[in-house]
Amino acid sequence: MRATMSGRPTKTEPIDAAPGDMAAEGDVNLSPLRRRWQDEHLAPATRALLAEDAKYFLHQSLSTPCLDALASASGIWLVDVEGRRYMDFHGNSVHQVGHGHPRVVQAVKDALDTLPFSPRRFTNDAAVALARRLVERAPGNLSKVLFAPGGTSAIGMAMKLARVATGRHKTVSMWDAFHGASLDAISIGGEALFRRDMGPLLPGTEHVQPCDPRGCSFGCGGRCTARCAEYVDYVLGKEEDVAAVIVETIRSTDVQVPPRAYYETLRRACDRHGALLILDEIPIALGRTGTLFAFEHYDIVPDMVVIGKGLGGGVFPLAALVAREGLDVAADRALGHYTHEKSSVGCAAALATLDVIDDEGLLARANALGAHALTRLHEMQNRSPTVGDVRGIGLLLAIELVDRATGGPAREAAERVLYDCLANGLSFKVGQGNVLVLAPPLVIAEDDLDRALDIVESAIVRAAAPSG
Repeated sequence: MRATMSGRPTKTEPIDAAPGDMAAEGDVNLSPLRRRWQDEHLAPATRALLAEDAKYFLHQSLSTPCLDALASASGIWLVDVEGRRYMDFHGNSVHQVGHGHPRVVQAVKDALDTLPFSPRRFTNDAAVALARRLVERAPGNLSKVLFAPGGTSAIGMAMKLARVATGRHKTVSMWDAFHGASLDAISIGGEALFRRDMGPLLPGTEHVQPCDPRGCSFGCGGRCTARCAEYVDYVLGKEEDVAAVIVETIRSTDVQVPPRAYYETLRRACDRHGALLILDEIPIALGRTGTLFAFEHYDIVPDMVVIGKGLGGGVFPLAALVAREGLDVAADRALGHYTHEKSSVGCAAALATLDVIDDEGLLARANALGAHALTRLHEMQNRSPTVGDVRGIGLLLAIELVDRATGGPAREAAERVLYDCLANGLSFKVGQGNVLVLAPPLVIAEDDLDRALDIVESAIVRAAAPSG
């Protein structure tokens, strides 16, 4: 549901459900501009490898066919098979400590030499140490953990636990949200790219408008007043059997940063109606926003938080569900039961990642460099009418491009900027079709950050020129 200006709920489609719109979660891989970029920049041998890739892999939007072929990655850099280097401001959100951090790689090598696999019904030192470490770092009463091989799987575990704990099955989540690509995850997700034509999804997955002041239908006028959170309270009152409200703490596809009042209102609403508050921080935990958990910015504690992506140091796929102790109520059920649930290798990588974050001061670094970058983005906005908005928290930054004539999303310009930047050695993601999402490794040097922002600004200027 989404509210009208009068506040009455009305059934609606996802915000991004316009016909042909395939650009919510990231830039599409089927556009003429991508083919042109490949024709201009890739050698015949690389194009032959990409053709071989396309021959054997099932094609899907955002993935195969691929853009380029990589040979190596280190720190902030990706290197393709032709020796071209890209600063990686995308990284699929796994690269908080950079690519191939020596401490993470060494931890993985040591684990491979001693305990390469830990079968179910056994535990190991690394798994216990990682669970203890996460619990010690988590605020409030978040004191129970389950591991999974990926964030989508951990979201599924959270949904199952919410059903067991509450005896209810319904959820309230947000249009435009991304929680993973499995059938249960797209049921609570809100992006048309993943939901369209998939047939029946999970029953009871209600949706509301996300916190987005620039596109709000609650009359916020560009400044969030948390009325959309009050509407969640209204929905919970009407849908009395809601097990959980599931929210991305900060939506990473276009960097929407709600105000404190939003989460204070959601927390009170869940408590009032007996629903659990589940926060999805899969792409943004572990320092991306300047705190280990993003919800620390809001002085609230969820009932569960899901983390992943960078937890394995950009080397090993690993995610975690962290829940309050009172939710340890499913001893007779299988919430996950994954083959690599307590991977000694993955947990070793995660412990090393947490060590790097602490020892290299990456939380403070994300805050300092993020503030510097945001200042530069505001200067960029003042110089360019194409830049409609800039926003960020820590080293999660966004530049929203608008059409100067209509004020609407400048999607073609955003795509031109993307490929211009790729040609000049910078990779990032485009979200919602017109938002340049910049998420560099937290280990980046300030000079490299400034060089990347110079590349972006020059590309925006060229994209806005009459010649395109």
